[in-house]
Amino acid sequence: MAKNIYLIGGSKGGVGKSLVSMATVDYLMQRDEEVLLVDADTSNPDVWKAYKDIVRTDLLDLDKADDWIELINLCDNNPECIVVINTAARNNKGVSAYGTTLNGTLSELKRKLVTLWVINRQRDSLELLKEYMDAIPDAIVHVMRNGYFGEERKFELYNSSKRRTLVEERGGLSLTFPDLADRVSDDIYSKRLSIALAAKDLPLGNRAELHRWRAAVKSLLDQLRHE
Repeated sequence: MAKNIYLIGGSKGGVGKSLVSMATVDYLMQRDEEVLLVDADTSNPDVWKAYKDIVRTDLLDLDKADDWIELINLCDNNPECIVVINTAARNNKGVSAYGTTLNGTLSELKRKLVTLWVINRQRDSLELLKEYMDAIPDAIVHVMRNGYFGEERKFELYNSSKRRTLVEERGGLSLTFPDLADRVSDDIYSKRLSIALAAKDLPLGNRAELHRWRAAVKSLLDQLRHE
């Protein structure tokens, strides 16, 4: 098997996809994996800006059929790389229209598509997840309740939903992504820092918070290593 494709989704703005994408890249780099980062948020490519000088990166507009083709070719031509895709808020339409293109090539690519679906506590996160799972049925989907919006028990709509039952019946996990203090995440975004660089350059207190968060992220993502 070639290396996995990790797609960080959510299909709406403000749920925290960019930070989960950065955390995933950081986690893989700490494991000395070769990473190919694809940022589909072409209008506001924060993840690309932070990592373009550190790992191989590409900007693709996944609302366009041609860019889905390019994504598949990138995956095919770089089997040694784990591919991390940061999707844009609008990409639910592109996934619905063209997601079958990727789904139909996974066996030939010899890759697993592992989706980290980031949610807040609102209903539309679940509705968009249904659209995604219908469009790409062969994806392994893990749901990330973003801890920024509260502790696990506050995600009542997801916790008690049929969608959660289906996710877990298909082998997915329901996890809570650790919250990072606003002043640290604001520094990372405003200064366009990779997480590793922030861990070296930020003030001591900020670095201590970032160290705590990175350890929590590692513990979380370690649960996916069997995929």
